[in-house]
Amino acid sequence: MSEARSLSIFHIVLGVLLIATGIAVFAIRLQHDGTYAMPHGGPLLGAIGVLVLGGILLWKGKPRVLGWIAILISPVALFPSIYSIMGEWEEVVSLYAKDADGQVVDLRLWIVDRDDGEWVGMPRDKALHFKLHGSELELLRAGEKRCVVPMMAEDFSTVREIHTMKVEKYAVAQLAGSIGMYPLEATESTAALRLDPC
Repeated sequence: MSEARSLSIFHIVLGVLLIATGIAVFAIRLQHDGTYAMPHGGPLLGAIGVLVLGGILLWKGKPRVLGWIAILISPVALFPSIYSIMGEWEEVVSLYAKDADGQVVDLRLWIVDRDDGEWVGMPRDKALHFKLHGSELELLRAGEKRCVVPMMAEDFSTVREIHTMKVEKYAVAQLAGSIGMYPLEATESTAALRLDPC
């Protein structure tokens, strides 16, 4: 009886935690001024996953095996959800690019300021995929939208400096880097783009 009760309490606590995490993935983005940036990709799937799993754990009539399955797979959904929350905790900007089908994609990026302008960084493949270099795009920063032209840095010393500035600015980058989830130093696959005014 006590074992069944403790299991039930565990299910309730974990279920509430999962649901709160799912809501936080959406809610954390409300702290940024301007147009709301809807989660997509991994963060969206993670948020939906933890909400569903939390609901299963709080469902009184669920089969016992279903509860255990929800517990076992919850870390898979929790990981992208928590990473998304942490990534949105500090300043994040939206760079509106277009995908191969011409659909607008909201690229959520960390940004740093240097004497020569605003800089963002990302994997080089991503920058090439969205054809960012030299394109006229819209940037949302601090609630204001404006036209920018991303210019990819050609020299690796600049890429390395911008990446180092990002790691120094963002605590989540330092934390993620300490456990091997984010590169603390730029690599050959890293790109840095200066956001010049149109």
